[in-house]
Amino acid sequence: MVDWHTLDSAEVLKELNTSESGISELEAQIRLKATGYNELKKKKKITPLTLFLNQFKSFLVLILVIAAVISYLIENIIDAILIGIIIIVNALFGFIQEFKAEKTLESLKKLSAPHAKVIRDGKEKLVDARELVPGDILVINEGDRIPADARIIEAFNLKVDESSLTGESIPVTKFDKILKDVPLPERRNMLYMGTVATYGRARAVVVNTGMSTEIGKIATLIQTTEQETPLQAKINSFGKWLGVIAIIIAGVAALIGVLKNYAPVDMLLTSAALAVSAVPEGLPALLTITLAIGVQTMSRNKAIVRKLSAVETLGSTTVILADKTGTMTTNEMTVKKIFVNNQEIDVGGSGFEPVGEFSIKGKTIDPKKNNELVTALTISALCNNAVLTKENKWQIIGDPTEGALLVAAQKAGLDIKNLNKKYPRVNEIPFSSERKMMSTVHKVGKTLFVYSKGAPEVILSRCNRILRNSHESRLTEIQKQDILATVRELAGKGLRLLAVAYNETKEHHHENLEKNLVFVGLLGMIDPPRPEVKNAIKTCSEAGIKVIMITGDHKDTAVAIARDIGLLKDGKILTGEELDKLNDNELEKIIEDVEVYARVSPVHKSRIVRLLRKKGHIVAVTGDGVNDAPALKDAHIGVAMGIKGTDVAKEASEMVLSDDNFSTIVKAIEQGRIIYDNIRKFIRFILAVNFDEIFYITLAILLGLPLPLLPIQILMINLMTDSLPALGLGLDAKDENIMKRKPRNPKESILSRMLPFILVAGIVDAIASLALFLITLELHDSIDKVRTIIFTNEVLFELFFVFNCRSENKSVFQINPFSNKFLTLSVIGALLLQIAIVYLPFFNIVFHTVPLNLFDWLLIIPFAATGLLVLPKLFIR
Repeated sequence: MVDWHTLDSAEVLKELNTSESGISELEAQIRLKATGYNELKKKKKITPLTLFLNQFKSFLVLILVIAAVISYLIENIIDAILIGIIIIVNALFGFIQEFKAEKTLESLKKLSAPHAKVIRDGKEKLVDARELVPGDILVINEGDRIPADARIIEAFNLKVDESSLTGESIPVTKFDKILKDVPLPERRNMLYMGTVATYGRARAVVVNTGMSTEIGKIATLIQTTEQETPLQAKINSFGKWLGVIAIIIAGVAALIGVLKNYAPVDMLLTSAALAVSAVPEGLPALLTITLAIGVQTMSRNKAIVRKLSAVETLGSTTVILADKTGTMTTNEMTVKKIFVNNQEIDVGGSGFEPVGEFSIKGKTIDPKKNNELVTALTISALCNNAVLTKENKWQIIGDPTEGALLVAAQKAGLDIKNLNKKYPRVNEIPFSSERKMMSTVHKVGKTLFVYSKGAPEVILSRCNRILRNSHESRLTEIQKQDILATVRELAGKGLRLLAVAYNETKEHHHENLEKNLVFVGLLGMIDPPRPEVKNAIKTCSEAGIKVIMITGDHKDTAVAIARDIGLLKDGKILTGEELDKLNDNELEKIIEDVEVYARVSPVHKSRIVRLLRKKGHIVAVTGDGVNDAPALKDAHIGVAMGIKGTDVAKEASEMVLSDDNFSTIVKAIEQGRIIYDNIRKFIRFILAVNFDEIFYITLAILLGLPLPLLPIQILMINLMTDSLPALGLGLDAKDENIMKRKPRNPKESILSRMLPFILVAGIVDAIASLALFLITLELHDSIDKVRTIIFTNEVLFELFFVFNCRSENKSVFQINPFSNKFLTLSVIGALLLQIAIVYLPFFNIVFHTVPLNLFDWLLIIPFAATGLLVLPKLFIR
């Protein structure tokens, strides 16, 4: 085993047969076959067989098994076989639902799998972290989770949080130096899988992957299984209580029957069937599959849900606190204005393609002949960590703002690669949201120069000279104010401004590197709003959701974009500086009136989230950086960016946007509302139709009448209606006004406002069935004929009634009954099965049915059609 920390970086590269240009893609594939995937061994997954057998653990299934055994013992073989078939079919249904849900969740985990930035074939590219191999060159930036064990070959102010491995709570400074044989926590030239880069950047060569990593040696993977959502927990608990009540009622009915001289065995079988039919045992499976399918729909719409509980919360969201850059805008920054030498220069072109002319007041100029312009663009290109590449199209690896600077430099004819070779970087002070600037130190001949870029007010505060007409002169206070006035003017046009400066230095490591700088100029960039954001903002307004823009940009830039997308109307605008002057009580009084926060840091964001929650709001907040993690955790729904988001931000979030698009959040909220609506639909359907049989069969027993239904018929009704028609409701299309309703109160019960509807439907069904039973007893001598009529009536009532469960404010007569194809096919399938049970001799024997004539059908339909009369808008308020 090689002690990588004791070797020089050049020796490490040689030992691994690689170079700073990385290995080739072909070599990576060869090594991957040899080493296996870069992942820790997972706990054994639950097998399909185990999942199927788990379906038989239910107490209700046990009741059915006892009923089947009793039927067999009393030589009622057909009933025993049929009950057995029903047990297996129910188990298959539950298995299919849970298996499909499991597969859906697995596919979603793959979608959110971590990536790593590597150098292969001499180019930077993103690959799946699990495909890393020894010899790969990692590119590590602030916020990245280290994907494998690696030896550092180059580091710039890198600090790593190794608490997950060593328990050390303070981030450790890393460097590229040979070390003696020291314990793991002191190996400052090594990076370890699972730790997090909290500051700076580095390049490192992968030395170990998967189970060969340090974390693989000392720990087993603790798989995070998807916990029950609050709604699932409530439904499961509710189902158990319902089961207890049903068993008690069914037991009392059986006892009364025995006292009234009904056969004890018949009573036992009937009470077992009633208990099973009254309890919605399919409810948990229906809930899981509805949630899972909804989550899959979200993933197709670019919103990857990491926690199922977020789906419930989405429908209650009252505030979206969203970043401007890249979320509300396209994130394709383009430099449009450059202010140098007291002149405003226009830059042509758009996006990341390095094509465009430079002009002053409409007159094209040669950029290479303008010394200040060349200096500004040179600083922009060197004080920069982005990479401009072209495969099918021009694209940026890294920060889009830095990418825009590279594009502008290349438009002016500057050779970026040549610049980096000619003026090699020897040090870097990385950008942070608190400092709002970045600096690099370069060798220019035998001299060292520090190049800085950042927020104009920050850079100006560190400058005491200015470059004008190729000469340095003292920067006066009047000039500073003039420059700041230009900043406000350009920002008012929606431009994002960066200032650039430089200074000659004798050392590349000292405290005053970023002081006494020479101001060179301003670069104004536009990041245009995404075309779909305006409509998304309007949709939020109609849905009772307040959208707040939060950005580190200049106030005027933020206001210009906010007005353009229709977000800013008559609300307040606060800057980070103004926030700092307000205490929590003062901010709490005005927080609901603020529509835009500008020049704020992640610390401000976390504070805003906390106070909005205190005011009773359900808050969704977006974030991408390491420092956004607290705000993402504090929010009800943390939304991380899939493209520009750091691993830390993604892990702190409930949802990841794979397209970083604000409108995707709105679509996810809409889908959250649809899912919750559909869950309410099948709950009210199942609860309404499951208890009615207990009511009228118990009444029949009390009246000393024959049993209206046999146990096997009760179970068949339960199987037909609790399965596919109920699932059809779970897959129903959205209500056209779903985003014109106010957000749901998260404290509201899932049964809120539905109990009257459920009770009325159950009572109507029970009365209609009992009335029909009494009439048919008078009309027919054959009890089998009477039961066939009641059996068919019950099935038809539920098939009619299911269409009245599709909306809370519209009846079946106001909705296209064929708009839900799955539901329509489910109903047709159940109807055809019932016809087969009535007319096919085999089923006649099994279910104790007899064929019905036209008069029987004409008698059944009016009673069954009462299911259409239970209008939701009369009972759901």
